[in-house]
Amino acid sequence: MIEYQHFELKNGLKVYVHQDKSSPIAAFNICYNVGSRDENPEKTGFAHLFEHLMFGGSKNIPSYDEPLQRVGGENNAFTSPDITNYYITLPVNNLETAFWLESDRMLSLSFDPKVLEVQRNVVIEEFKQRYLNQPYGDIWLKLRPLAYHVHPYRWATIGKEISHIENATMEDVKEFFYSHYLPNNATLVIGGNVNLKEVEGLCEKWFGGISAGKIAVRNLPKEPVQMQERRLETSAKVPLNALYKAYHVPGRYENGYFEADLISDVLGRGKSARLNQVLVKEKKLFNSISAYSTGSLDPGLLVISGHLNQGVDIETAEGEIEKVLDTIKSEEISQTEFSKIKNQAKATIGFGEVELLNRVMNIAFAANAGDVNYCNQDMEKIDAVKLNELQNTANQILKKENCNTLIYRAE
Repeated sequence: MIEYQHFELKNGLKVYVHQDKSSPIAAFNICYNVGSRDENPEKTGFAHLFEHLMFGGSKNIPSYDEPLQRVGGENNAFTSPDITNYYITLPVNNLETAFWLESDRMLSLSFDPKVLEVQRNVVIEEFKQRYLNQPYGDIWLKLRPLAYHVHPYRWATIGKEISHIENATMEDVKEFFYSHYLPNNATLVIGGNVNLKEVEGLCEKWFGGISAGKIAVRNLPKEPVQMQERRLETSAKVPLNALYKAYHVPGRYENGYFEADLISDVLGRGKSARLNQVLVKEKKLFNSISAYSTGSLDPGLLVISGHLNQGVDIETAEGEIEKVLDTIKSEEISQTEFSKIKNQAKATIGFGEVELLNRVMNIAFAANAGDVNYCNQDMEKIDAVKLNELQNTANQILKKENCNTLIYRAE
């Protein structure tokens, strides 16, 4: 059970305090309710660009990393389709440094044209290195628009194409910042050997004077139910042929999510999972194969990802995947296997919560999703899944008309 206390500033900043008296380190996490799904389809990649811009200097602080390093702190950030998250760990005695740094970034970036050019080039280079020049790097650039035709999950967080970042103007940047990087669009969580009164004082001191703003209206189109199979073939100079299958599943906090997630575990979690046992160990068709769910807030995907062994026919390999899926749909899994995957899922949650920063992030993500109590419900929801529900869910999800297949041939 992750315990927390909560208050909210007049400007709408939601604050949660997680006390852990045993920790000499404090964790400071601020989650902005903006991700790539909030972008203009003609100006994608902005949420990720901002992850970089936020480290390029703010209104009163030209260098972000240097003062943090002086007090023994570390920081990082990440962007997803749903959120942009910034976090700091530092000695609890130096906690105020984190408040000073993050409040100035929320107040205003420096909007230095030189910083924009530097970070623009960094993101463009990342796009090229990670997505265009790396083997299989463009998978999500192809798989997302295959699986999503309407919802903004149809583009990757890096953006649809490099030109959107190349053409970003300072006016575009300012508009995005002042529409999303607002106290009333953020959740702040502090964890460690801290108390509520102390955090309230620091929040009021550093964030209280930042004005609330008008958040951009989120009116996301709902992805229609997929009614027929979609297929795409591509090729590149990669080591092995690869095969990807993506099925639509419920969002992270929606009914049916954990049933779908446990099915992905049966299929592809670890060496003992069915796809690996049958297709890697026994039939030796694949060099590697896995299955996982994306866990996005809006309806996501259950993805099967496999690299074929040399000389294996793609059509044959795909047929063998279908046989494994048919078994799950036609036969109820054993109680032993069911207990194993449940225990694995709960153990992952339990081990993850050992680390202070993970607990703090769990609070932030749940609160951002609309109910902070979500952070303590996963184990209960996993326990509530019934054995017979897995087979029913498998038949609903793993059907041909719900499938998006990407065949990636090695040239």
